[in-house]
Amino acid sequence: MIRKTIALPAAAALLTSLLAGCGVEPADGEGIVVGTTDSFAVTDSTPAPFDPAASYDVSAWNVMRNTFQTLLRIPRSGTRPVTDAAERCGFVDKQNVHYTCTLRKGLTFSNGHKLDARDVEYSVRRILNIRYANGPVSLLSGIKKVKATSSHDIEFRLKKSDATFPYKLATPAAAIVDSETYPDDGFIKSFKITGSGPYLLESLDDKAGKAVFTRNPDYKGGLKIRNERIELRFYPSSKAMEKALRDGDIDLMNRTISPKQVADLEAAGDDRVDLVEQPGQEIRYLVFNTEDETMGRRSVRRAMAEVIDRKELVRDVYSRTAEPLYSLVPSGVTGHRNSFFNEYGEPGKGAARDILEEAGVEIPVKMELAYTTDHYGSVTEKEFDNLEKQLDDSGLFEVKTKGVPWAKYRTAALEGKYEVYGYGWFPDFPDADNYIAPFFEKNNFLGSSYTNPEIRDQLIPLTRRVADRVRTADGFGRAQDIVAEEVPVLPLWQGKQFIAARDDITGVEWALNSSSVLQLWELGRSTDAG
Repeated sequence: MIRKTIALPAAAALLTSLLAGCGVEPADGEGIVVGTTDSFAVTDSTPAPFDPAASYDVSAWNVMRNTFQTLLRIPRSGTRPVTDAAERCGFVDKQNVHYTCTLRKGLTFSNGHKLDARDVEYSVRRILNIRYANGPVSLLSGIKKVKATSSHDIEFRLKKSDATFPYKLATPAAAIVDSETYPDDGFIKSFKITGSGPYLLESLDDKAGKAVFTRNPDYKGGLKIRNERIELRFYPSSKAMEKALRDGDIDLMNRTISPKQVADLEAAGDDRVDLVEQPGQEIRYLVFNTEDETMGRRSVRRAMAEVIDRKELVRDVYSRTAEPLYSLVPSGVTGHRNSFFNEYGEPGKGAARDILEEAGVEIPVKMELAYTTDHYGSVTEKEFDNLEKQLDDSGLFEVKTKGVPWAKYRTAALEGKYEVYGYGWFPDFPDADNYIAPFFEKNNFLGSSYTNPEIRDQLIPLTRRVADRVRTADGFGRAQDIVAEEVPVLPLWQGKQFIAARDDITGVEWALNSSSVLQLWELGRSTDAG
């Protein structure tokens, strides 16, 4: 039967040592084929899919993390950033506002150009100057000044204390681009990548449905690369992707495995495929347009929080491949607090009716729920059908759902065209700050007009002054309590991570890190499938 591995950090380390003890070694020369339901296209809303200044999306970031270098990176296990393009980095003051890095020697871009500190300065200035609304500029907006003080040294001055700054330097927002190739006032509007990361993007043919990555022979960084070639194949559905895995056309699949597939893979009698389960920090949530006539009323949002049954949602739609989520900060992240459960308890329509009647809201509340049809997997439609049914069955709401392709969805959401809409969030870095600040800072990821001065002006700055992240729990707990009281967003569930791979593929337990990054360099092929 299909073997299922639960890869917790300690368990993963144990599994790796056991495999090594069995004499299973990766065969570096053979390419590995990875299946995905992600797709890439140059559109009005995604003009430059792999330009660090333009893309803020998990699928594009998975490509960029494997092809660009950043000064720092998140390690294969653990959460504290380690060096990559940099030889060393650190704060040089107690206020966490002055940060410096020294680059490794001999760095080059894939076009042969030398990479030095001036390229780092240029890359940061470029993203800050372009300030693309759909891009990740918000992650670097705290930088007051960036300067190359020599060919190998770079200095950052921050506007305010920010102990999370090293984490931000480990994201593709801080990817280092060639100052001679990337324009300072526009994008590379193609699939071209000029980077210095572990892989070169040899080709991407969206019509043929594949991308080819080859090992970068000039890469100088902290990663050990365990293969020479990765082929990424794009599939129109998870069902087609699974068939390719079973037929041996691909070696591994990750995005997106449906809950039914997890159950089927666990129950199947095929001992050639391993299913690896890992804790996940992906979250799903509803966003409210607080300027909307209906959703601008806190009573309506609180009534929805009273009614929605997360346990039913993860049971009936996700077959328990997800966990109910009662806060924006997921379980397992320092600072998590079950604020929504503490505020509302078990779901029920009685309290919701009282809230609406006391506020003089006409019942049933008519509303439209929007979701994207092609970005988070085919099960998203079932999720919103379930939410519609829950709300309608309460007798308090009259709901219509609307599915929109991702190419139009993100832009329309930023333009405030939806009353309530669904989003997913994969963390940029594994810290509670990344589940609070992107949603409630000025110029936030949601483009939301919702403002809470305590969160924005007190709690976020306060927690960023603290280098010991464990000591931020109270501040983040308070922020989560405010969100539960005012409900500008409504958390739904926290996902688990699954990878299915042929049994001769090694490194699968390390292929996803704590930020859901697909680490292609960890994959190898054994000479003995056991």
